[in-house]
Amino acid sequence: MSSVDVVVTGVGATTPLGGDVASTWDGLLAGRSGVSTLDADWVHKYELPVQIAAQLKVDPTEILPRVEARRLDRSEQVAMVASRQAYSDAGLDEDAVDPERLAVIIGTGIGGALTLLAQDDLLETAGLRKVSPLTVPMLMPNGPAAHVGLWAKARAGVHAPVSACASGAEAIAWGYRMIRSGEADVIIAGGAEACITGITMAGFAQARTMSTRNDAPERASRPFDGERDGFVLGEGAGVVVLERADHAKARGAKVYGRLAGIGTSSDAHHITAPDPEGEGQRRAIQAAMRSGELTAEDIGHVNCHATSTPVGDTIESIAIHRAIGDHPLLTAAKGSLGHLLGASGAVAAIATVLSVRDGVIPPTANLENPDPAVLHEVVAGQPRKVDLKAAITDSFGFGGHNVALAFTKA
Repeated sequence: MSSVDVVVTGVGATTPLGGDVASTWDGLLAGRSGVSTLDADWVHKYELPVQIAAQLKVDPTEILPRVEARRLDRSEQVAMVASRQAYSDAGLDEDAVDPERLAVIIGTGIGGALTLLAQDDLLETAGLRKVSPLTVPMLMPNGPAAHVGLWAKARAGVHAPVSACASGAEAIAWGYRMIRSGEADVIIAGGAEACITGITMAGFAQARTMSTRNDAPERASRPFDGERDGFVLGEGAGVVVLERADHAKARGAKVYGRLAGIGTSSDAHHITAPDPEGEGQRRAIQAAMRSGELTAEDIGHVNCHATSTPVGDTIESIAIHRAIGDHPLLTAAKGSLGHLLGASGAVAAIATVLSVRDGVIPPTANLENPDPAVLHEVVAGQPRKVDLKAAITDSFGFGGHNVALAFTKA
């Protein structure tokens, strides 16, 4: 693979903290929570033990034209919102990039679950003629990537990694590889997820992976805290524009930072549980450092996957300790955002590149009693000003998927 530099020239997001990157970043720095009580009828109909979630701060139907929104699943809607933000932020237009050198990679963990469920209900209650002819394009997991690709007129490839909660990060890693191998000059990459509904809530609740702090939703997601009791389901999207550094320089683009290296691995251990020693995670982190020609001493910060589950957070700290050491400062965005599943790694990547650019690490919300089994200092309470040479974000997913992304200054 060539030594081409890959840089971030655009960012876009819609999350439980805000409808764009600026409001989301402000919310992370302030340690705010986007978690609230669900008021949907199905919560009480199914007597769910979990009645909280991190819902979007700004509904995509408030942004997208009505006709367009009706033809898209909610996961596709959030992907379009974030992608258009990132594309505009990068200063791209039809003349800025050759369509045959532009690719789209948008990952998702679940895809169009809301459409699948709604259309099945229609089939059961109203019959065949009421089912939308757009059902399959709306429910397919590659739908978010496909719709963004059509909108952007991307002809270098449209891809949709589906690797559970590592999907968004894997999309960015895939984009890095495509640029470095010469397949594209510009990539719209990220993740999208919107599946807060009865069956997903019930499934996670039955697996006993979710917080049941229904009486204190804002305090429910507690990464690295000794009293954490599970994650909070969220929805949203995060998208970055990746670009060959020389291509960005030639058009005078602003640069947020450099995607220096990427690492991927698989645990081959269990369908839902991570390797108890964090070996797969360690290998992904070290691969990101190797590909970025970074040493352990270069890494001053890790934006963690940390979902707020009792087992997962401590295993991640073990993996980071074995891969890098005990010196990096950690943070976990899920304390504020909840768990955005396939979008989580992409939103974390945006937060990481902003940390490197601005020299500030957001606090981990709700970290009041640090778990003594965690081997690192976790930033809490207030943002931490630190001059960062490099930082890593890691993402893990059911099936044993591990992805690490290493960012440095521009």
